[in-house]
Amino acid sequence: MSERRLLRPETQARLRALADRRLSAREVSAALDRPITDDERDEVRALVAWFRRRYPTPLERLTYARLAYRRWRASGAS
Repeated sequence: MSERRLLRPETQARLRALADRRLSAREVSAALDRPITDDERDEVRALVAWFRRRYPTPLERLTYARLAYRRWRASGAS
């Protein structure tokens, strides 16, 4: 069994601060104005293809979405 490496508490705090910080309007605009790269497009297409294979019917996709939403709400995320 492999050991999992844990981040030091200060590293975790720094990462959380970076992930949770509010972006300025300029930062959001710059990110949205940037064109999608071919690699990003290919990655999204691969993820969609996997999802459609994993959940082949509309009912299975809806069931997954409902469960994922329930988990998200239970986690306290907003």
